[in-house]
Order: sequence, then structure tokens, then C-alpha cells
Amino acid sequence: MQSDIFAKRKKDSLIFFSLLIVVTVGSVVITQYDVSKGFTSLLKAFIWGGSNFYPDGKSLTILPDVLRKLWDTILMSIAATTVATVFATLLALVGSRTTRMNRVFSLVARGIASLFRNIPLVAWAMVLMLAFSQSSITGYLALFLGSFGFLSRAFIETIDEVSNDSVEALSATGASYSHIIFQSVLPSSLPQMISWILFMIDTNIRDATLVGLLTGTGIGFSFDLYYKSFNFHAASLVVILIVITVILIEMVSNTIRRVIM
Repeated sequence: MQSDIFAKRKKDSLIFFSLLIVVTVGSVVITQYDVSKGFTSLLKAFIWGGSNFYPDGKSLTILPDVLRKLWDTILMSIAATTVATVFATLLALVGSRTTRMNRVFSLVARGIASLFRNIPLVAWAMVLMLAFSQSSITGYLALFLGSFGFLSRAFIETIDEVSNDSVEALSATGASYSHIIFQSVLPSSLPQMISWILFMIDTNIRDATLVGLLTGTGIGFSFDLYYKSFNFHAASLVVILIVITVILIEMVSNTIRRVIM
């Protein structure tokens, strides 16, 4: 019996990798991608980066301005995530099967969460630019809406995983809906929800760079400005600071996760 299971898994894996190879080869043929040229270009890119894309003494003079823009980007990312958390929590309580008050409202809430979750952040930024042009509010709203969609869906699934035993026990004692939420559902879901919030902050700091390229704000705009003016030394300084910031934020997030989980 165990040998049959092993053989079936081996067969399924072989089929999967065969299909993957066929799709890869087909994509290369259809797009007429030159694989050898791609690898040689990659090598040239690394050589050019090592020769031109590094901070020099002159680029360090802009460090205070870059750090200020980076700080603004971090604050915007945190603000967008925290405000989105409030709205996502409310929508998740309505949409979750554990806490829903009405089946129709639950379906609508899940539909809203799925809709917002599946619209790319870049699409939000481009649509919002039509209404607010290139401004800080455009970047903030793009991050907020993207965070709202992701967190709503994540919170719904997290609350759905909460055991119904405690909910049923409180309901049997005549506890009100608010007591069930604040004494059972949220305390049980909070560690995982905090983990999702930290992940979203980490992700938003990365995405804020791309949003800044489109909306002309924050650290992304600084990189775009220096890069398009061929000031590659300053642009490389921006990239290095972004990488360092993301690594530090991730280290802090992982530490908090280990404490709360």
C-alpha cells in the first residue's frame, strides 16, 4: 500500500515537472526570448552595477534629505496599515462565519474583501492619480486600500479558524454579541492578527517605494529623480538605505512574532 502511494506521488511529480518544462519552452518560443543573450546581459548588468552603482563621497551629502524621505515613507506605510486594520477588522467580523450576524451581509463582506484583495496596488495608485493627481494622499490611499483588501481577507480566515466551542459556551450563557467578540473571538484571534499586521507593514514599506515612483512622493520619488538624472551614486544610496530599512523592520517583526505566538 505504501509503495503504491509512493509510486503515485512520483508519477504526479513527473507529470507536474513535465508540464512545467513544456510551458517554459513554449513561453520561450512564443515570446522569442533569447536565453543565452539574457544570461550574458545579466552578467554585463552586474559588471556595470559594480562599476557605477555605488555611493560615493558626493552622494553622502544628500543623506539627510534621503533619510527624511525614508522616514516619511515608513510613517505613511504604518499609518495606512493601522487605519486599514480598523476597517478590515470590522469587515472581517461581519464576513466571518463565526461572528456573522446575517448570511447575506457575510457574503457581501466576503465579496468586498475578495474584490479589494485582487486589485493590484499599482492599479489603485494609477486610478487614484486620476482623482488626486501626484500627491501624498494618492500614495496613502493606494497603500490603505491595498492593505484593507489583504487584511480583510486574512482576518476573515483567521476568525474562521477560531474554535466555536468558546463562542457556543458564551452564547449558551446568554452573553451578548459584544461580549462574545471581546471575550472570546478577538483574544483568540489577536496573536495571528498582529502577525498579519506586522507582515503588512513590512510589505507596505517595500511597496511604498513603487507607489512613490508613480505618485511622486516619498523615497520612491527620490530614487526616480536621481536615477533619471543619471546620478547613479545617489540612486544607489537610496536603494541601500531601503534594503537596510526593510531588513531592520523584518527583524523587529520576527522578534515580535516570536513573543506573541
